[in-house]
Amino acid sequence: MGDDNSLTKTRSTSTDAEESSTESIGSTNVAIGASPVFDIDTASPSQTWFTKKESIMMPPAEKLNHFDSRAQALADNQQFDACIQDLVRCVALTRLVYGEEHLKLAQAHAKLANAYLQFKGWGAQALEHSSLARELLPLYSPISTSTEDRIQVLTCLLGTHLTQGGAALLTANLKEAECSYLNAERILEQLYQQAGINQEEKIKTELEISTSLSRVCQRQGRPQEALVRCEKSLQLLEGRGKPEETTSVYKDMAAIEQSRGRLDQAIEHLSKAHAIAVSQGPGGLDRAHISHSLALALSSAAEQHHNDSAAQHFEESLCAYRSSLGSQDATFLTVQDDFCHFLLLNRQKERCVEIQRSSLAPKRSTFGDLSAEVADTLQLIGGVEMTQGRIKQAHRTMGKCLEIQSILYGPQHKKTKATQKTVDMLARAPVVAERRSRQGHEETKRPCAGPPCFDKEEGSHHP
Repeated sequence: MGDDNSLTKTRSTSTDAEESSTESIGSTNVAIGASPVFDIDTASPSQTWFTKKESIMMPPAEKLNHFDSRAQALADNQQFDACIQDLVRCVALTRLVYGEEHLKLAQAHAKLANAYLQFKGWGAQALEHSSLARELLPLYSPISTSTEDRIQVLTCLLGTHLTQGGAALLTANLKEAECSYLNAERILEQLYQQAGINQEEKIKTELEISTSLSRVCQRQGRPQEALVRCEKSLQLLEGRGKPEETTSVYKDMAAIEQSRGRLDQAIEHLSKAHAIAVSQGPGGLDRAHISHSLALALSSAAEQHHNDSAAQHFEESLCAYRSSLGSQDATFLTVQDDFCHFLLLNRQKERCVEIQRSSLAPKRSTFGDLSAEVADTLQLIGGVEMTQGRIKQAHRTMGKCLEIQSILYGPQHKKTKATQKTVDMLARAPVVAERRSRQGHEETKRPCAGPPCFDKEEGSHHP
């Protein structure tokens, strides 16, 4: 136990500032990174199952059971901030009840680490608490402990490695993520041999590890190894009736192949994912997303015969997003813009402009009048009007675009400068110059609404 002092020192620096007295649990605000504070004194009746007086009188072990049960109930009700606060209390109470070097304390840290990762996506906090859990676990020798204790230790180790892998992937520490998942893979096999996990749970965990490792390999630039992991995931899913998980793997495979420039293989994987999604019935966000991905892949293909299929999948995706999210949703409007760019590339300018004009109102409502989305739409419409020879309309449209870009980006931004150059060029066109001259002449003839004003230097009268 020579590392006890260093272990205690490590724990004392934890961001949780956990109190080790009974009175502090449930009545002291506990700092947990940036999470909102949940105080038992101010909790709603549905969250508080006993009074403050009862809380003080309750033995620590009984209070630990209470907070542990309540944390689970809060998690089931998706009250994640309050759940995490209760899990922090569980860590402090576990230390109070069982001591500094007990397996229960490692399990409490592991549970809190997983909550940080799954409920909040906080990689740093998850890594901290999973590391604290792992520091305690080597104190338990597999030889000296009972079979039941060995199973508990292996289960806790498996959880901490999975959490550390997820947190490392989240924080882009790919080397640590790979190491954690490989360790989890090894421990899973040991746990299964000890009869500490059933076949169903083993396959579920294997799938999680395999899918995560494929994403690690992909981000490390090892596409072939990533594909091998995906193939293993498909084998694990075979005959298990998990369509959403299967389509997710096919989408990962398509992304890997597309990153390698192998578009035909990407289309093949997306087509398989689409067939599965279709078999599950009409509509749905998953089907909408797959149809969109497939449409983009088909529209990128060099072969002309893919265009009809691409258009069909764009329409299918838009229909599904419209029915699921509505025509003012940001995702729907983004997919609609992708479809318009496809139409433009295929020389369907009239339909493209028609759709873009109809999208202006919902874009103003969703993104705001002075948004990049509205400016981009006006720029696209103005560009098409220019190619159609509708110079006056193009000048007006690009002028509106310039106004928004000037406010958004400033006059010196490259986008604003490019649009300004286009507007200046259009302004020199005879039809625009004539209109502007006529408007200027009408302005000078307009009667003065107020008292006459004179130029200070020349004394000339202005309307």
